[in-house]
This record gives sequence, C-alpha cells and structure tokens, in this order.
Amino acid sequence: MSRIAPLAIENLTEHQRTVYDAIASSPRGGVRGPLAVWLNRPELANLAQSLGRYCRYDTLLPLRLSELAILVTARVWSAEFEWQTHKKIGLAAGISSKTIEAIRQGKIPEFNREDEKIVYEFSLALQRDRKVSQALYNQAVTVLGEAAIVDLTGVLGYYGLISMTINVFDVNPLDPTSCDLD
Repeated sequence: MSRIAPLAIENLTEHQRTVYDAIASSPRGGVRGPLAVWLNRPELANLAQSLGRYCRYDTLLPLRLSELAILVTARVWSAEFEWQTHKKIGLAAGISSKTIEAIRQGKIPEFNREDEKIVYEFSLALQRDRKVSQALYNQAVTVLGEAAIVDLTGVLGYYGLISMTINVFDVNPLDPTSCDLD
C-alpha cells in the first residue's frame, strides 16, 4: 500500500477534478502512480503532467531512445512502478530484450546501435556522477545533436522526479490502490 491514501474521485476538489480530467483524457489514458500522488497538490500535478506530456510524446528523441533513458532512470532509482510500466513500452519501441535485461541486472548492455550506447552512457553518467564529461557530451552532440541533448536532459530530470515520487510514497505497481483513482 502506498504511503499516501488514494483520492476518491467523488471527493476531488474542483481544481483537482479539472486536473484529473486533463490527465485522464491525455494519451496516458488514466491517472496512475505518481500522477495520482501529485493530484494531492493539483498545481504540481498540472505542471508536472504538462512537462511529462512533452517528455513522453514531443521530444526530438525517437521513442526507442527516450524509453531507454527512462529505463536507465528507473533502474538507477530502483523505481519498480516506472520499470514495470516502461519495460513493455521499451520492448514495443524496439529496445532489445537483452539490453533491457542487462539494465535490470545493473550490467552494461552490449549495444549494436551507437545512439543507444550514447543515451545509455549519458543517462547513467548524469544520474550516477551528477555530470557528463566533455568527451561524452561531444559524442552525444555528434550522434544526437545539441537540441536532442536538451530534450534528453529534460526526460532524465522529469523521470527522476517521477522516480523520487514513486520511492517517497512507496508507489507499488502490484498494488491497485497506488495505480488508479477509481
């Protein structure tokens, strides 16, 4: 059970209901996990879901690369809710099951694609070392482009926030009360 009680739809304030409806009608299709937690502060939920929508659907990164960055983040933070959600999406986006399993086990994957290798190394370095070396930055610019690195950094920051929320409030992917507001 989550550390914070799930909100009942019938008890939402007008502002919470407006934000709830905006999230539920988005491509996410529901208010689950950290978004359900954030709904306790609808101002945060509204702003975070807008950033999340951008990070999830509108960056320059192909879905395969953004999902790889999300999976690295979920594993760095041991955020199981996020891992379970994005493992399926990552597989569907074209990340190999061997790569996903290596990340799950904390091993360095063997990459066949240079862009995946760069996203993995960049994501891990930024979260583990709290910085990216000039050499890695230069490689990322060459492979991805500078604007995509801005998006990648945003994705990592947003999913870091997601992961923190999951861990602070003990959002469990197997506990339906922490997953939906129904």
